[in-house]
Amino acid sequence: MQLVDDALAASVVLRAEWWRRHLTELLAGRPDVDARTPVKAEYDPAVNSLRQREPAKLAQLREAGEEVGLSTLRRMRSRFEREGVAGLVDRRQRKPATGTSRADPRVVEAIDKIVSSRTDEPTVSAQVLRRKVERLLAAEHGTGAVPMPSRATFYRLLEAVSTGQHLLGSARTRRSLGKQPKRMFGQLTTARPGEVMEIDSTPLDVMVVHDDGTVDRCELTGLVDLATRTLAAVVLRPSTKAVDAALLLARAMKPELVRPGWSDALRMSRSVMPYASLLTLDERMAKAAAKPVIVPEMVVSDRGKAFISDNFRNACRHLEISFQPAHPDTPTDKPHIERTLGSVATMSAQDLLPATPAVVPRCEAGIHPHERFGPSTSSRNCSRNGSFRRGRSGRTAGCGTR
Repeated sequence: MQLVDDALAASVVLRAEWWRRHLTELLAGRPDVDARTPVKAEYDPAVNSLRQREPAKLAQLREAGEEVGLSTLRRMRSRFEREGVAGLVDRRQRKPATGTSRADPRVVEAIDKIVSSRTDEPTVSAQVLRRKVERLLAAEHGTGAVPMPSRATFYRLLEAVSTGQHLLGSARTRRSLGKQPKRMFGQLTTARPGEVMEIDSTPLDVMVVHDDGTVDRCELTGLVDLATRTLAAVVLRPSTKAVDAALLLARAMKPELVRPGWSDALRMSRSVMPYASLLTLDERMAKAAAKPVIVPEMVVSDRGKAFISDNFRNACRHLEISFQPAHPDTPTDKPHIERTLGSVATMSAQDLLPATPAVVPRCEAGIHPHERFGPSTSSRNCSRNGSFRRGRSGRTAGCGTR
């Protein structure tokens, strides 16, 4: 008997056939639909109700060595009545629908090859990809040997094959997705605070005033503990240096209240924020003192220059901290700090007044970027006379200076 899919394993097919015979006998009184087969008395629908036939079937299965519960029997019977033999197949063994089952497998294979080769390439249109697939089919099978599907069908196949690969989107996102490991993510279990800590830095889309008076973006560097998920220390700098990474280790290991200049740093007169509506000084000190002090045993980082430098390695060696660099281009080796700093960059920084988008905006609506994002992000995009450069259509196309 031909079952659901020829690709199913033989054991799965045999199990589904086994269920079909028993359920047919339970419902009709005979294991086959052939009317010449005699009806068993205990399964005769004209004499016994379904509730009476079910215990008889369970007893028969137990005698044959099959431990089947009443709820399992009723669930399989319901599937059989609703879906037929297909409902008896173990759903874990079914292949999910891909949207390419009716297409020529040679065309699908060619599309998959082209899609796989575009991971590190620039983004092109679907029409260009169609021509590449057509040339690949001609090279492998001969000109005209494999008919190309219609344009609409090809686009549907392309979408089905490239699902989740960002094929027609940003090339940067596509490369990032291509670096993800193909295997399942593992889980590192820690037993105590400081056993494994992760360090990383990320740029913030926030305009700040630096010590020399310039206005530019900054970088946030943080150290997170895996056992407690505590952000043990953070530092904000124009660009992360090796000394800043080493400073994080010292901040994580030393209480806030005993650091030099800590009391002076808490003076509200040094803040430009409306401190009258904030916590009182005593409450701030109490919350600062409640921050845990964690001594790192192992630090995991990427291969950024600040973290693989001799200064940071010497600091780890002096503090007796094991240093473990991550694999190249593998952010999943330190997912906790990646997610933590990403949340700060996207959720906290967006509510600040001087927040700036990741891409410098065009000079639109007569608003000069100097007025919105500061001179450092816009001075290189402005014309020398301060005017806006307009495109052929008359719309603002951007600033004149390159």
